[in-house]
Amino acid sequence: MEFSDFGSKLSSHSGILQLMDDIGRPLPDGVRAIPLGGGNPARVPEVEKAYRAELERLLADGDRFEDVIAHYDSPQGRVEFLETAAAFFRGKYGWDITAENVALTNGSQSAMFYIFNLLAGTTRGRKKTILFPLMPEYIGYADQGIEPDTFVSLPSKCVCYEDRTFKYFLDMDAVEDYLDRHPEVGAMAVSRPTNPSGNVLTDEEIKALASAAHRHSIPLIVDNAYGLPFPDIIFADNAEPLWNEDIILSMSLSKIGLPSIRTGIVIARKEIIKAVGNINAIAALATGSFGPVLAGDLLRRGELTELAADVVRPFYLAKARKTEAAIRKAFEGTEYYLHRMEGSIFCWLYLPSLRIPTLEFYSVLMKDGVITVPGEYFFFGSDEQRRGEPYPHAHYDKCLRLNYSGDERLTEEGIEIISRRYREYSV
Repeated sequence: MEFSDFGSKLSSHSGILQLMDDIGRPLPDGVRAIPLGGGNPARVPEVEKAYRAELERLLADGDRFEDVIAHYDSPQGRVEFLETAAAFFRGKYGWDITAENVALTNGSQSAMFYIFNLLAGTTRGRKKTILFPLMPEYIGYADQGIEPDTFVSLPSKCVCYEDRTFKYFLDMDAVEDYLDRHPEVGAMAVSRPTNPSGNVLTDEEIKALASAAHRHSIPLIVDNAYGLPFPDIIFADNAEPLWNEDIILSMSLSKIGLPSIRTGIVIARKEIIKAVGNINAIAALATGSFGPVLAGDLLRRGELTELAADVVRPFYLAKARKTEAAIRKAFEGTEYYLHRMEGSIFCWLYLPSLRIPTLEFYSVLMKDGVITVPGEYFFFGSDEQRRGEPYPHAHYDKCLRLNYSGDERLTEEGIEIISRRYREYSV
């Protein structure tokens, strides 16, 4: 059997495939798993209790449950949720939107796949690209372009601090210069907080990107899967959500308790939303109903954002602080740096003295049962890589992403093992 170019590309090995496969792959006999990879959020009891109450209300409301499971929603998504979401964002942030500016997808990963390929690829005989202005970026984007070389990127600037932390910043001069010289860029894209590093682009950085996008008549795509107002896994100030017609904002219900139900939310200008709905009809017929049904009334009543601010954010902040303390204790006396933990459910560890690439170090750790994600997968879209060379960033093969949302004892144990192995494999 011979697959098409499209089929071969999407069915070949990828970083996101390895990440998801590692979640369920059995380890060697006698090796206990210490899962610090993957992107699965934690179970938060108060959030689960709220969804259980919504489900019980649904079941007690005549035949409403049967009505939900017996009918397709529209390709754009469940209409009552679209109206609820539009009213919420109008009221909270003053955004000039209606239900026609909102679409649902079967997860934000699907939303980004639709949007990237809607705005990039061959367009009237000319190749258009998506620019990622802050590498490293999310592993799940790297292979989403239907056509080869869909994505281009710029390395971030890095500032290291005396307390063994560091932070990535936009190089706006490089962004402006690239856009001026490359009219084929069809959109820019960032995640905020940034997966993998937990970096939060400041309001000023987002506004600068939005202004640059406006000047070049292209959209700015912002993946807000961990951001405000829900799930609010942001520990930095100066991180308000921003939307205007130059911005495509992608959100999700996954990190506020519904990862398996797969509900992505897109807010954008009406023609983009119509296109997303049309793609939904072709690719999925309709979107799932349970996410919007379980979360809709919670959003309308203001309880979803209260849960985010009062429960979810403190829950992950406490875990982040314990993880940072464990890293400082375990790595004391070594050459290491930790990206400032400003948001998301990950920490990003820079190991400059590592004498092997993190792809190899990842395999070493797997033998101990410690599952991480090697940093190489988060750097993509460079001319150097297309020539078979490493990505032009000092952190390319010296970083690990760790998910700290799981069992805290296992997290600390895994960090201790990583530190021991790092000492063995340091120059």
